[in-house]
Amino acid sequence: MTDAAGLRSRTQEFLAAHPPATTDRAAFLKARFDAGLAWVHYPEGLGGLGVPRSLQAVVDAELEAAGAPDNDPRRIGIGLGMAAPTILRFGTEEQKRSFLRPLWVGDEVWCQLFSEPGAGSDLAALGTRAVRDGDSWVVNGQKVWTSGAHAARWAILIARTDPEVPKHRGITYFVCDMTDPGVEVRPLRQITGEAEFNEVFLTDVRIPDAHRLGEIGDGWKVAQTTLMNERVSIGGARIPREGGMIGPVVEAWRERPELRTHDLHQRLLKLWVEAEVARLTGERLRQQLVAGHPGPEGSGMKLGFARLNQEISGLEVELLGEEGLLYEDWTMRRPAKVDFVGRDAGYRYLRAKGNSIEGGTSEVLLNIVAERVLGLPSEPRTDKDVAWKDLAR
Repeated sequence: MTDAAGLRSRTQEFLAAHPPATTDRAAFLKARFDAGLAWVHYPEGLGGLGVPRSLQAVVDAELEAAGAPDNDPRRIGIGLGMAAPTILRFGTEEQKRSFLRPLWVGDEVWCQLFSEPGAGSDLAALGTRAVRDGDSWVVNGQKVWTSGAHAARWAILIARTDPEVPKHRGITYFVCDMTDPGVEVRPLRQITGEAEFNEVFLTDVRIPDAHRLGEIGDGWKVAQTTLMNERVSIGGARIPREGGMIGPVVEAWRERPELRTHDLHQRLLKLWVEAEVARLTGERLRQQLVAGHPGPEGSGMKLGFARLNQEISGLEVELLGEEGLLYEDWTMRRPAKVDFVGRDAGYRYLRAKGNSIEGGTSEVLLNIVAERVLGLPSEPRTDKDVAWKDLAR
């Protein structure tokens, strides 16, 4: 089962046994996972077949042609793009078998409890504490900018377990049950009027040691896997030509010639080319992932994604003139997913402002690209060898 022909045949046999038109959606997705056709590069029994990642495209093409349902990846993107690869790399066999199947089929939504009010760009300075109590850890603290926390069943969480060592070495990584009575989720209303982000308060939350990922004190290393995958999932998503934010602008340009000016034309051409370069760069990055784990290149992709989205949405508002100043609805909602292209230009313009913050601020990503991609000297740091408890806060 290591070639495309064999995998295509296996997928066709699966479809014959589970016709999408007559099979319940949930049952179809669970059967797909059990058949190893969820993410084919994962091990057998964990949704995969242990074959090269590049062969996933063969499976996806056959399923799409047959009209098979997907697992609504935008709704469960944090679980798919961040939690799953981290669990696969650092989780125990029991953790993998417990979490991966319901995560992939969409039975359980995941969120990320990383950033804090005093530890955003400097994430390693986090102060949420986890104290060992027998076979459990008692967690107290606050997290912020948590996408989808109001809909999440589980969270990936990093907390400080040793304040006596430098900040990067005293962190441990956990899986947190969002239904614990000590977890309080409060909405953060955004400039769009919605609250897809949240702040989360943790009060005496008990996490069993069995839900720890990686070794005690190795949380920063584990978190790097999560963050690298996060930036790839945000900035390197597969889209067709003229997909994403550039699509609505190009459509308006073609259908409404009365809006055109020479200046807008030149700017649109420039952004169209940049969007296509970003799309092809993302494709190359995904091909590189076939050979191993994501690297710092994902940070560059996410950096470009944020800048492009903001420039394109700004151009769209200008192109539409007075129409671009309209906004469809300021109703306070708590959406389960973000829909850029299904909304109006005003929403895209406002929501794109968050792209340079979420998934790593653009300023931090510039440092990562400079140091880890270009090999430039790192900025001087005076806190690397100082115990966290002694840092000025």
